[in-house]
Amino acid sequence: MPRDERHTETIPVGALGIIPTVSCTSLGEKVNNYLVEWREQRENEHTGTLAFTGYRRDSYIISTKTPRFGSGEGKGEINETVRGYDLYIMVDVCNYSLTYSLCGNVNHMSPDDHYQDVKRIIAACGGKAKRINVIMPFLYESRQHRRSSRESLDCALALQELTSMGVDNIITFDAHDPRVQNAIPLKGFESVQATYQFIKNLLLNVDDLQIDSDHMMIISPDEGGMSRAVYFANVLGIDMGMFYKRRDYTRIVNGRNPIVAHEFLGSDVEGKDVIIIDDMISSGDSILDVAAELKRRKARRVFACATFGLFTNGFKKIDEAYENGIIDRILTTNLVYQPEQLLTKPWYINVDMSKYIALLIDTLNHDASISNILNPVERIQKRVNEYKEAHGQN
Repeated sequence: MPRDERHTETIPVGALGIIPTVSCTSLGEKVNNYLVEWREQRENEHTGTLAFTGYRRDSYIISTKTPRFGSGEGKGEINETVRGYDLYIMVDVCNYSLTYSLCGNVNHMSPDDHYQDVKRIIAACGGKAKRINVIMPFLYESRQHRRSSRESLDCALALQELTSMGVDNIITFDAHDPRVQNAIPLKGFESVQATYQFIKNLLLNVDDLQIDSDHMMIISPDEGGMSRAVYFANVLGIDMGMFYKRRDYTRIVNGRNPIVAHEFLGSDVEGKDVIIIDDMISSGDSILDVAAELKRRKARRVFACATFGLFTNGFKKIDEAYENGIIDRILTTNLVYQPEQLLTKPWYINVDMSKYIALLIDTLNHDASISNILNPVERIQKRVNEYKEAHGQN
């Protein structure tokens, strides 16, 4: 059933409201524009009823503020009514570009600061909203998802705290370990993949790919990302391989055991285009090490896809790797903050996720199933077949 037809058979949970926190302003505006356009064009015989009050509006963004005092303390303010609304609060906990004054000093906002702002907005709702949903693309503290010694379980605690405040659904993207949802078994939790968007943008930006097992291969940079790579390889119908990180467990550097070597498991990559798929690029060292190993094994071209491009150590090493032919293109999404410098890099492909988020919000607001949205196999195969036909590969 077409999406719009499905939405004409159901009524909204409540009036739609989007609250992009200051960390997510740009992405929130793009999402809002899609929703305004779709609902303006949608024909529904019930739009005149009370259930559809406020269904078509010029904007679904609710005006909010999270000001701070000179001491660095803050508060949340909502500038219009949210009574009876189905709210979607959007936050980018990785947006380090924002600052505030702390006793006269400039302080950059950390993930902790952004998370506190989300709680302030929820608290400002005062229990008046009909439903509260949090869209947190990079799941707060998701890298601290399990306990291996006497240490905190930050991600589980954050999820429990949000749901105890009245959050019904948490939507994240490519969670570091989706099993963390076991901390809130009675609440909604979705870890969404960007597989379709990666394939779409790779096909749009590279016009000489040959998508078969003889010419292409999917690579997982570590054992933790195997399921992601297996899915990617299966929908494209090609082979896959993986590296595992041999670490020195006698030392700790920057909070982690340093990697001694990347060991490869898989078939021959010589002459093939390879796609490294991962959840995030932090410093970029791991991706570049894997790319160098693949080039040493005579891979033709190396592409890297990661949902979150954090680039915590800047771009110098990646620039050098690109100039030396070690890596060809890197694809990351706009789900986290992207500095202007990144968008100008010749090796970078920006993957816009705003339309996908708008589709999720539109569907959830109608309380409809999102299963077919989360499983894009048909759309991927259609896109690949169109690419092959356009390039004479069928």
